[in-house]
This record gives sequence, structure tokens and C-alpha cells, in this order.
Amino acid sequence: MRAAVLRAPGGTPTWSDHPDPVPGDGRSLVRVTAAPVVPLDLLCASGTSYFGEPAVPYVPGVQGVGVVTASAALPAGTRVWFATSAGMAPGDGSLAEHCAVVDADLVPIDSEVPDPVAASLGLSAVAAWMALTWRAALRAGERVVVLGAGGAVGQAAVGAARLLGASRVVAVCRPGSADRAGRSGPDEVVELVEDDDVAALADRLRQASGGDVDVVVDPVFGTAAAAASRALAPGGRLVNLGGAAGDTALFSSAVLRARSASVLGYTNNALTPVQRADAVSAVLGHAAAGRLAVAHEVLPCSRIGQAWEATARGGARQVVVPD
Repeated sequence: MRAAVLRAPGGTPTWSDHPDPVPGDGRSLVRVTAAPVVPLDLLCASGTSYFGEPAVPYVPGVQGVGVVTASAALPAGTRVWFATSAGMAPGDGSLAEHCAVVDADLVPIDSEVPDPVAASLGLSAVAAWMALTWRAALRAGERVVVLGAGGAVGQAAVGAARLLGASRVVAVCRPGSADRAGRSGPDEVVELVEDDDVAALADRLRQASGGDVDVVVDPVFGTAAAAASRALAPGGRLVNLGGAAGDTALFSSAVLRARSASVLGYTNNALTPVQRADAVSAVLGHAAAGRLAVAHEVLPCSRIGQAWEATARGGARQVVVPD
């Protein structure tokens, strides 16, 4: 088959020949119809992550969409979203014509969402959805601030908060991504400025939110998270999903205690297969109805190098499809 093959850690994969996948026990063979290139793919391929250096050559791609061609778990022809552990464990991923997938990592797609749209959402939308519904336990009428709203997780979180009944949704983003954040449907966009002061940014968030904030979705950490924590309402919850702006943030004990606020961690890795499948089905159902989307660009697989480099620069989600 043809696949995006990474031949050295830290390099860029090239579209080239690669051995066909062998399903084996407990695995299904999937013909891939769309696969996103996500930051986790680049992290795994870098050889510098906590997963360790990947064995090369291998095919990256931690998620994708396709059609089952051989399986003991699902009928051939079943359309599926799927996850892989490519780069985190031995084995190949979704950036290929075909992929062998653990049966438990297959989720049938029942909605009529286009394959590239389903691929663009994937685990980013799952993280946003579950951070709001499971970790934050968002209630209708609450105010929500989404940090990193120009990214895929942030865009999905803005849309999901609106679907879940938030009374006001504020998108916070870095310079240059305000248009992308705004298209996801917030009530207001707050664009960060260089050397933002924590107290001043907290005041800007309160003003944009129309008062104290009930829930913060935080894929960035750092200064923005510190400011958002100071804008929390009594009983407010900040859910951290990542550290795009740094691995540390300075929180005030007095503020958190005075407001009985919570700082919560979230990872998709903590989900059970059933939780993940339910979340995938929920977000793809909303996407099929036009209620949830993230900005994405579709490229043929043969241009994987371009998609890889665009992901490294940041911006719209890159999705590759068969030539």
C-alpha cells in the first residue's frame, strides 16, 4: 500500500510504499477515507515526548475515518471513526490507504457527516465535549470562557458550550486567530496581547462574560489560565486539557478558597471505550446537523508533507484524503 512513512524521529513523513497491514486477532482492517494531522502526531514523531522515541519507519496518525473491509467485530462496509496508538506504541497509524485497528477503537458512524468533517473533529471535539459535560458538569445558563479558541479543541468547545445551553460564551485566542475563533460562534472574542497582565486580563474576561465565569475550558495553561482562574464565580470550574502556552500557571490560593473554585485535569486517555464512543457519536451527530465544526483544510495524501508542516505552524486543522 501507499502511506505517510516517517523514517527518522523529528522528520517529515513522505507518501511512499509501505507493507500492507495485517489485522490479526482482535483487529479489523479499515480502508482509510480521511485522516487528520494533529499536534499529537507531531509530538509522537518528534522522539522527544514522554512516549519515548518511536521505532522507525512507521506510519503516524492517531485517528481517522474509513470503511471496514475485514473484521470479526463489525460487518464489512461499516463506516467508522477510529483511534490508533501510532507513535505511542509499536504499530502503524491512520495516515495510509489501509490501517489495522483494535476492535475496541472502532466507532460506527451513524450520521451523514462528511468524512473530512468527521476527521477534523475527532478527538479534539471529544475532549471539548467531555471536558464540558463530564469534568465541568456544565449546567444550562452558566457562563463559559474558552481559552485557545483558535485551535480545534477551542473551536469545538465554543460550539459545544453553545449546544449545551451556556448563557454566554467567550472565546479567548492568540493574535491572528480571532477570525477562526469567531466563526465557531462565541458571543465575544478576546484577543490576547503580548505581556498580558494577569489581573487586567481577568478583568477583560469578566467584562466580556458579563460577570464572573462558571466554567473555563483551558487547552493552554500559563498566563491565560492564571487570569481565567481569577475570574471564576463561586463554585466555578477550570478544566485543563493541555499546556500549549506552558507547563505551569500561577494560581491564587486565596481566590480559589474564597470562591470554592475547582481546577480539574482532563485527558482523553481517561475515557472508557464506551464514553469515547458515545462522545464521538454525539459530536458527529451535531456536525451532521451543521451545529458543530472546526476550521479545516483538505489535502490529498500525496501532499502529506505540506499538511505536516502546516500543522507544525498552527492554524486550521489539516485533513488528508485519498488522491
